[in-house]
Amino acid sequence: MRIARFVGPGGEPALGLVRDQEVVNLTRALLLYETARRGEAHPPATDPTQLMARGLFSCRALEPVVRFLERHGLEKRLGRPLEAARLLPPIARPPKIFAMGLNYRSHALEHAGQVPEEPIFFRKESTAVIGPEEAVVIKPGIGRVDPEVELAVVIGQAGADIPIEQAGDFVAGYTILNDVTARAIQQRDIAASRPWYRSKSLDTFSPLGPWIVLPDEILPPVELDLEMRVNGEVRQRDNTRSLLWKVPELISFISSFVRLEPGDILSTGTPEGMKEVKPGDVMEACVEKIGVLRNPVVAAPVGRPSAGLRGGLNLPKPAEEYPCAP
Repeated sequence: MRIARFVGPGGEPALGLVRDQEVVNLTRALLLYETARRGEAHPPATDPTQLMARGLFSCRALEPVVRFLERHGLEKRLGRPLEAARLLPPIARPPKIFAMGLNYRSHALEHAGQVPEEPIFFRKESTAVIGPEEAVVIKPGIGRVDPEVELAVVIGQAGADIPIEQAGDFVAGYTILNDVTARAIQQRDIAASRPWYRSKSLDTFSPLGPWIVLPDEILPPVELDLEMRVNGEVRQRDNTRSLLWKVPELISFISSFVRLEPGDILSTGTPEGMKEVKPGDVMEACVEKIGVLRNPVVAAPVGRPSAGLRGGLNLPKPAEEYPCAP
């Protein structure tokens, strides 16, 4: 099962159930289902964290809603072609975003020349999150900027000191994060023994999406092909089986220091292949069984806000086939 956020009727955010090449308005479906069942409905849910709070963000919990749609022939009424839907980040503002540094041997050797002895994690600011097709904006003077394709884990319930063998219970689903990095700034900060925070958290530097795939479609062990394409050129390609620390180990390790909350994002790291992007480029981060997260790169317009630029970019069409397409 796949859950997206998109611009619904009237321009308001809505949750969508992605099925084949359609997105069905799950926000509206839940209202109809609850009204038919109880005579009243909860306030409209427009973000996965709201469903998590109600214990509904799982395939098992949502299956009765899907059967209700099918039984009453509502899929056509509530659906629209996926290509016509404007997708939003699958979580509007994740409470926390943890990203893993040097979690592929190839990238560790490429970037640091050695493999770390324990997981390295850092924060990316949630205000940097943008959705599919939104532009990553490069401000003047920040120097080299690199994209990084990563499998991202969505946390579904709160927990601390989580044992490795129980970590799977805390996974709500999986998505893609492009860990865009102001590499020149990062290198200066590393040389001065400063944190990586600012190089990772610039506005628009966390494309997220295109949707959340629930664990019923991605079973452990999580071994997925992933790649980064820029203007159709493959720059990164690997499989998550190459992760130094796997998903359960990361959840357990991070939760031993910081309490995890529903909606938190754990981005698992990126393989080798660092190469600069510039305004005019189009990035496509692809993860098997999830899909393609596509974002253009633009220069910051003079006198205009940098976040959330869309449209008017004359983007090329996505490639028709991907080795790791869903």
